[in-house]
Amino acid sequence: MLRRAWKPLVGATVVVGVPTYAYFRYTQRRQETFDLSVRERGPDGKPVRVTRSFPLLSKAEVEARLTEHAESVSTRRPSGIVWKQSTAFLASNSPIEDANASGLVEKEASPTGDDLLFFAVMDGHGGYHTSRLLSKTLIPSVTLELDTLKNAPSVLVPKGGFLHSLKSLFWPTAAVPPQGSFDADPTYVSLTIQTAFANLDSEIMNAPLRILSQALAQPGVDKTAVPDLSQHPMALAAMFPALSGSCALMAMFDTAHRNLYIACTGDSRAVAGVWEETADGKGVWRVDVLSEDQTGRNPNELRRMQSEHPPEEANAIISRGRIFGGLEVVRAFGDARYKWSKDIQALLYKVFMEGNKESMRTPSPLLRTPPYVTPRPVITHRKLYGLPLSSPDSENPNPRSTLRFVVLATDGLWDELTSEEVVALVGGHLAGLKGIIPKNTLPTLVPTLEGEGKTLDGKAARDRSDEKGSWAFVDENVSTHLIRNAFGGGDEEQVRKLLSIPANLSRSYRDDVTCTVVWWEDGREEEAKTTTFTKSS
Repeated sequence: MLRRAWKPLVGATVVVGVPTYAYFRYTQRRQETFDLSVRERGPDGKPVRVTRSFPLLSKAEVEARLTEHAESVSTRRPSGIVWKQSTAFLASNSPIEDANASGLVEKEASPTGDDLLFFAVMDGHGGYHTSRLLSKTLIPSVTLELDTLKNAPSVLVPKGGFLHSLKSLFWPTAAVPPQGSFDADPTYVSLTIQTAFANLDSEIMNAPLRILSQALAQPGVDKTAVPDLSQHPMALAAMFPALSGSCALMAMFDTAHRNLYIACTGDSRAVAGVWEETADGKGVWRVDVLSEDQTGRNPNELRRMQSEHPPEEANAIISRGRIFGGLEVVRAFGDARYKWSKDIQALLYKVFMEGNKESMRTPSPLLRTPPYVTPRPVITHRKLYGLPLSSPDSENPNPRSTLRFVVLATDGLWDELTSEEVVALVGGHLAGLKGIIPKNTLPTLVPTLEGEGKTLDGKAARDRSDEKGSWAFVDENVSTHLIRNAFGGGDEEQVRKLLSIPANLSRSYRDDVTCTVVWWEDGREEEAKTTTFTKSS
């Protein structure tokens, strides 16, 4: 292709001569720029707004950046179902603080291919250390905890333990629950996922204390002196994941029992698209929001936090929608600044950080009864009636309603798109829409309606009344499709400008974004009708 494109150029240069060739080379090298208002410190040290020019990425560079971290995976299972997954992420911070993970656990002795499928996105803050650690440990931790539910509770639940006490509430002492009932029961599965999240965060928060305890236990060590463990091989590896923080959003598909679980810690969001057949043979997408944004602006979270601390702290815990006016999310992994006492923070700074010349933010003067941040997720459960089984869907209360896809995304996507817009964009993509579509046209092409779960937006109110502009249906990867439309869609210049803002400034205009879309096919889908729209439409 390059050779064929180059040959006419050489021929034309011979004809028009050296001046034209020189002009062509000049225009090719000239860098396009755009102006941006940025905040800087003036001569008096006070912040001022100034206009600066920055290089504008070319269309090719924008495409490369949008698709650089995009992947699509198809997994065929023995039951005939094909699981589809697309994931893409786009950095604003450098390095990116988001992370993601997925995994498939095959159930033993299952000729039908019953599986547990996991998908997760992590949104770090204050650094990438916690989110990257979670991308490697969260799904394995949940899997190991769920393994205790596979067999009879009498064998696997320790007497005197929490689950043992819980079991006694449901079954008489002499009764033995049926084999496998625990891993089929959403109540027990939800509790187990919550336990796994809490235990993992406990490991993260206690790792520095464990190193200190082991050092003080050595013979001959002065236990009254504060040791310098800054050169311990695990000093910073233990401290950084505890000091930074991360939200985590995980979806677990249990195909054996046709259950979907969403575990949300933080303000990432999960949204499902539920296909509703209509009497005229057509259909509509119902928007089912599967999580709440867990910030200080969420009234449910505000009430919870106030109930967990003394009454005299009730009016001080949340300020401007944030914990003590600082951290916005109220559920997260890490964030030791809101979990360790002031004394512990001061001690661990001396032990691990000072000798490495690493800083630690001082705790808020309002910190009195930590922890103020919890890793415990809120669990949402849905039945997956649409999955194929040998038995008919007799238990489905609405056979015309089928959950068909789930979107998991960090808050960088939801800052720009509503839950309804995301479902319409994915629904249109799966139906085969192509081209540039006016925003006010998409609701006609891909109608949606409000579902069981409602969006509880954890951010300050934003004006989204403008229906001008257009959506772009140009990407094969549906996650890239969502990210492109979050930052301008059919407005190519807007997309170019937003992606051209340097990393040290872009955070004021857009956040890191990670998006995973999961759907499945079982061979019964009708061929999607593809409609192509031109820019003039």
